[in-house]
Amino acid sequence: MIVTPRHDLSLAFVIGAEGDRTLADQVVSRFGIELPQTPRAAAEDLVDFIWAGPSQWLGVSIRPDMPAELAEQLKGMAAVTDQTDARAVLRLHGARVRDALAKGCPVDLHPRAFRRGDTIITAIGGIGVQLWWADVDDAVHLAVSRSMAGSFWSWLLPSALEFGVEVLPPK
Repeated sequence: MIVTPRHDLSLAFVIGAEGDRTLADQVVSRFGIELPQTPRAAAEDLVDFIWAGPSQWLGVSIRPDMPAELAEQLKGMAAVTDQTDARAVLRLHGARVRDALAKGCPVDLHPRAFRRGDTIITAIGGIGVQLWWADVDDAVHLAVSRSMAGSFWSWLLPSALEFGVEVLPPK
């Protein structure tokens, strides 16, 4: 398993009014993608939208100004909160990722249950996380509260050791 900390990402939490199509229509118009209405991820060149609950999404981008741009573009349609400094993101890649995560995850991570493009909000090792399986790079991305990142790291490395783990420098 290969673990890469993602310091190059900006994150924004987006909350819309339940049942209001205005936000969804604006996202289609601005970004060319539909906001997922189920636990899925929608990827686009400028920003990915990861479902985080009814009328809630995590916006993820390599563009550092994305949270401010989203707040401006979605003004009056959604509450947008910059989460870049609030969450740590890891990219997990390799054949045994599911096995390593399953040691502390109560959710079924089998390929039948957790497929490319899916997202899960759960606890792993007792720590709240959001996982999404990216279509683009065939990797699991994991967001954890930055205040819990050290604790999660202390759980992840020993759990993954039996499968072989390599930590790459942050992106």
